Amino acid sequence: MKHLTKTLVFAVGTLLAQVGAAQVAVVVGANSAATALTTEQAAGLFLGKSEQLPGVGVALLLDQPESAPVRETFYTKVTGKSAAQVKAAWSRLMFSGKATPPKEIANSAAVKKLVASNPNTVGYIEKSAVDSSVKVLLSVD
Repeated sequence: MKHLTKTLVFAVGTLLAQVGAAQVAVVVGANSAATALTTEQAAGLFLGKSEQLPGVGVALLLDQPESAPVRETFYTKVTGKSAAQVKAAWSRLMFSGKATPPKEIANSAAVKKLVASNPNTVGYIEKSAVDSSVKVLLSVD
């Protein structure tokens, strides 16, 4: 039993270290008119408090799957809330008819492909996945 407990503690600690160390980039397509976002602006977009991407207008938001570690890292570092808290907030907004949540996309590669092809789309990916097809609006370490 002690071995199992030690193994679980190690696994949880390793996971938390990976989540804490991950770097996230909020991105748009390389040709988008958007130039930068503050952490507050990104939080406003992804918490449904704003739908305006500065320099672009109404934005289509892309989210990562609930199982993706980058999702938890993004929401914790940008909004100060867990992904579960953000999901609950979006549920309330949807129920009241006030907003539509970000569209869940399979992974960072798919997010990158969609933002690269649509200048009104914004998403987040691992910073290590950034390439010339996207423009970083906000980098969160």
